[in-house]
Amino acid sequence: MDVWYVSYGSNLCKSRFSCYIKGGTPEGSDKAERGCLNQTPPKRTEIAELPYSLYFMREKSKWGKGGVAFIDHEKEDQQTTIARKYLITDDQFREVVEQENNVEKLHLPLEKIIDNGYIDLTPSWYDRVLYVGETEGAPMFTFTNSSPMGENDFTTPPSTYLSMISRGLKEVGLKKEEIVDYFIGKPGIENHFTRESLYQYIFQEQTSLV
Repeated sequence: MDVWYVSYGSNLCKSRFSCYIKGGTPEGSDKAERGCLNQTPPKRTEIAELPYSLYFMREKSKWGKGGVAFIDHEKEDQQTTIARKYLITDDQFREVVEQENNVEKLHLPLEKIIDNGYIDLTPSWYDRVLYVGETEGAPMFTFTNSSPMGENDFTTPPSTYLSMISRGLKEVGLKKEEIVDYFIGKPGIENHFTRESLYQYIFQEQTSLV
């Protein structure tokens, strides 16, 4: 069965996501991914939008010191998180979830997730798998943390991680200034940067933003 995996974090970048399929160490990360048994590339990839708030938390990850991306549980009409969806097999999606949570084997009952809207796995960083709709007959899934956004402390993400997400955002059509505008108000980034300093933090270059 084919499913859409919808990513709003570093897997927005196609080359980074390919490490979850084929294995390897993504640029900017210190962890080699094992890849999937079936290393067939995604059949399709498209831009997507999720009506959930994006935020950053945790103290350290494979990207270095600082937070990584999560989305809240509750839909919000006034919030849009930019994402990218990949059409892959259900087994590949299960293996992506396994790699994100650093576990060897998961049972992922997709029909139950569709019926309930989500399922919580053994506690880990990305332990809530969400059903987020259907496109062209294939269900769409993403994952986040099982604790609500309001129960967490927000943390500024490392520049390596934010740069990888930004690379993916550029791949789906955003310009550098639009990426800065997208991030500037997100919890974990908000009040820690000016637009100019955030631009430099992400892209490692000077600019003059109006």
